[in-house]
Amino acid sequence: MQELSAPSFAFGGSHLLPTDDFHVRDGYSGVTFTLLGPGITAEAGHLPVRGDLAHIKLAGRYFVPHYAVPMPRAVAAGPAALRRNASEDADAIDTLAPRTVFNVLDVAGNWAWGQVGENGLVGYLPLSVLEEGQA
Repeated sequence: MQELSAPSFAFGGSHLLPTDDFHVRDGYSGVTFTLLGPGITAEAGHLPVRGDLAHIKLAGRYFVPHYAVPMPRAVAAGPAALRRNASEDADAIDTLAPRTVFNVLDVAGNWAWGQVGENGLVGYLPLSVLEEGQA
């Protein structure tokens, strides 16, 4: 897996977002966003980013509307099927043993979307198989 080390875009020639409110003042200078090259890649299934949400560690590398700080949980009882989508009918991409750490990034209905550990597979688990805390 490629190490994430540099932003894949720049803001007006800088890799840092300005913190002032110049964009609401008269005389807006028209800061532009520039793509600097191909996006960072990761091993298939190991990148915690969707069209609407990404892990906070990917801020500055992937542009999405929201970034999430992971909430570490543990698989309470296992084995638990990590699924490609939030459905019991979805393909299982892995089976997680009890006490496996799952970093939850989003909760919708009875499903949690997140990543196994820090760099593991990304997918969905039913909330019912998770407990607070880490293994």
